Amino acid sequence: MDDRPGTARSLEVWAEPAASVAATFETDTAGGLSSESAVERLSAVGPNELDSSAPVPIWRRVARQFVDPLVGLLVAAIGISTLAWAVDGADGVPIEAIVIAAIVVANAAIGAWQEERAVRAVAALRRLAGIHATVIRDGRTQVVSRTELVPGDLLVLAQGDAVGADCRLIETASLVIAEAPLTGESTPVAKSAEPLPADTVLADRTDMAYQGTAVASGRGIGIVVATGMRSELGRVASLIDAADTEPTPLEVQIDWLGKMLGLVVVVLAAIVVATIMLTSEVTSFRDYVDATLVGVSLAVAAVPEGLPAILTIVLALGVQRMAGQRAIVKQLSSVETLGAASVICTDKTGTLTRNEMSVVAVVVPGGRVQLTGVGYVPIGRLVGADGGDVPHQVHDEVVAVLRAGSIANDASLHLAPDGTWEVRGDPTEIALLVAEQKLETTDPRSDPRRVGEIPFDADRKLMSTVNDGEAGEFLDAASRLVMFTKGAPDVLVDRCVAERVAGVVQPLDSQRREEIAAAVDALADEALRPLAVAYRPVDGDEADPTPSESELILLGVVGIADPPRAEALEAIRQAHAGGIRVVMITGDHPRTASSIGGQLGLGDSAGGTGSVVTGVELDAMDDERLSTVVTEVDVYARVDPEHKLRIVRSLQRHGHVTAMTGDGVNDAPALKQADIGVAMGINGTEVSKEAADMILADDDFATILGAVREGREIFSDIRKFLRYLLASNTGEVLVVFLGVVLATQLGLDQGGLAVPLLATQILWINLVTDGALALALGVDPAVEDVMSEPPRAVGARIIDRSMIRSIAVIGTSTAIVGLVALDLRLAGGWLGGSGDIETARTMAFTTVVLAQVVNAFCSRSDSVSFVVGLFTNRLLWLAAAVTVAAQVAVVHVPFLSSAFATEPLSWNEWAVCSLLAVAVLVPAEASKWLVRRGDADRRR
Repeated sequence: MDDRPGTARSLEVWAEPAASVAATFETDTAGGLSSESAVERLSAVGPNELDSSAPVPIWRRVARQFVDPLVGLLVAAIGISTLAWAVDGADGVPIEAIVIAAIVVANAAIGAWQEERAVRAVAALRRLAGIHATVIRDGRTQVVSRTELVPGDLLVLAQGDAVGADCRLIETASLVIAEAPLTGESTPVAKSAEPLPADTVLADRTDMAYQGTAVASGRGIGIVVATGMRSELGRVASLIDAADTEPTPLEVQIDWLGKMLGLVVVVLAAIVVATIMLTSEVTSFRDYVDATLVGVSLAVAAVPEGLPAILTIVLALGVQRMAGQRAIVKQLSSVETLGAASVICTDKTGTLTRNEMSVVAVVVPGGRVQLTGVGYVPIGRLVGADGGDVPHQVHDEVVAVLRAGSIANDASLHLAPDGTWEVRGDPTEIALLVAEQKLETTDPRSDPRRVGEIPFDADRKLMSTVNDGEAGEFLDAASRLVMFTKGAPDVLVDRCVAERVAGVVQPLDSQRREEIAAAVDALADEALRPLAVAYRPVDGDEADPTPSESELILLGVVGIADPPRAEALEAIRQAHAGGIRVVMITGDHPRTASSIGGQLGLGDSAGGTGSVVTGVELDAMDDERLSTVVTEVDVYARVDPEHKLRIVRSLQRHGHVTAMTGDGVNDAPALKQADIGVAMGINGTEVSKEAADMILADDDFATILGAVREGREIFSDIRKFLRYLLASNTGEVLVVFLGVVLATQLGLDQGGLAVPLLATQILWINLVTDGALALALGVDPAVEDVMSEPPRAVGARIIDRSMIRSIAVIGTSTAIVGLVALDLRLAGGWLGGSGDIETARTMAFTTVVLAQVVNAFCSRSDSVSFVVGLFTNRLLWLAAAVTVAAQVAVVHVPFLSSAFATEPLSWNEWAVCSLLAVAVLVPAEASKWLVRRGDADRRR
């Protein structure tokens, strides 16, 4: 075994004292590793990540393109064509077989390139969604990517963190870790730093924290002892084969569509071949081969076999655009759901508001005062209700409240070398630290030593710490320790038996309780978040560091401001316009929730639906009653994570596609249950980020709506390239089918094969029009206001009546103009042409290609005119130019002309082909006008 520090462990670390483990890994238990040492160890052991399946080599991706049954038909066609060439005497080279083979290879290359683009895009998304860890390096706390953890790192763990690597705990404070993902133990495990016997089994190693588990409560520090595949999670992963990825609903629809089209087209191709045999003078083996090749080519061209690859690229590129807008979507499949979201359940703090909290009011026994200054810069002062000076007694009471709130606190605030204030932790706790510093005239005081704590959780709505005798101002003669508690006033005040007035403890009677409740209501009515602070001297010593949170002494209540984001109000307005309901779910006081809701256009106070419903009221409701409430109520207050889960489930039972935001450990079930789980990137815990489908890098509600808009636009783009591919392929099928059926009327029955297009020409059309143009439409800017329509129904067919109408109109138009071009040049038809069959086919061939270029611009919408946003998609214009240039080359470059059986066209003939292609716009635009008119009539 490799015994170098940081590369492997040579001891059972759970059985060793913490100091021994630190020595083995050459780690300073106070300052951690140096940055240089961390880099060296990362180079030695590699990134902290589990092995993924080996990338598929490019040659295998290319080979996979030939597995498709339709490609198999082309390979068979190459064989048949070669056989016919040999039977005819093997004169020259088998041009037709070579051309078909070249097209097959080109298709395979394009397919492999599209797969490579998709793989790279998805890999980039994984990097964007990386999870972070907190470590101590160079003597200070730092946040690093979890993949950069190395053995010997000091890993800092706090409530809500996902454990990033296996570590030996050296310090714990009420640390409890949920280890079910690794051990199957359903009950979270309390941890300590004490060594254990060497034979202790994995589930009982209470001095260890393992990668893949989550901190349920408390905090701790551990020395990383194993990363990546060396971790226990890595050992388990090495025993599990990679599971197949389930296709998304959209992919299932695309697969169904391809199979259905394949079946229809194979039958149609057989009919075309049979019709050719009946209408043509088929006398030689070569004629039979040519007829078969036309049928095979038609079948291949009619099925958009590149759909899955294009779909993946479009989704991946769309998700990368979302990431650029600070919405990190972890899975491509989530994009489909985003476009259908009908309800967004969102937290208030930090999402609808900025989460830059400031204590602006303090209520103490001596009265209410204001504290000036906002944000995280500790500059401000106390002023009375009338704007005047604050009496000395009241000032001292305010200092006591803020001092106690800053002690029962895990946030940090310090002045950086560059003169800026650096903050870390919960915004509410930061607000208390900043407020205390505003009243300090000397250097910040160090907090009395913490000897115990009861971390905050959503059930208690309280946080308490126990501190030693340095907190002398709060001690009495019989105590050596003090408990400081802060939390929701409606919970904390009930646990108080007295309050501190001018430094003297007085009983808390019913009248005073009513006065405090009224003051709390007044704060909440002003959209201030009320937070009560209390303390209690503790009898005993450090052997009992977590006494009961009861018989407390109230110090006062602070009012914390967190005004709504300006952009959130506009985002909610846009959501409502797009048929998306916004529901605010917060742990704040009902009055605060109602006030903020009113400012944002939610709830009764804004003329919205329903009154504010509290968690207590939800507990009293059965599922039937809740089912009615969720259709009426926009604002919920004082809720627990369990309430979020019930709300989501009830909304889903009503058929809503629900997005749910969350940031805590206990939010994970609701995030998983929601159709779209949205975690906060700044203030969210690592557990919530891992449970979510999307991470907001800026914790801003407007970003959620932007992601929904992007999801709708991506779905719209998918419909665009589907509309284009199917309309184009329909046109190819119809031009051949109608040409064969009407061969006599068109003058095609002049001896030989009576077809308007040859097999190689059909395959060329498929090659040049089904690739670049379709992909360009997949990233097309919106030409419609996607947020003006209600969300699409889940399970709704991607190909609806409107799209079918567009496909039929454009496909039929393409076939007609192609056959008109043929008839204009060909002698013996309706339109009195006088040319030869080769030139007539070239004109039909060219007209169909140009019509499909025009079709690309028509396919941007079922209802909006093609001129809207005509020049917004540069990629589409580039793809169109490349397609036209390729067609010019096929017609005029000699060796290509020979391969595809074309004849050079004159300027006049090119003009005729172009005008006929542009004529496709007339029925397309007429169809769109009828759709717009029908929509206008319905709105009336």
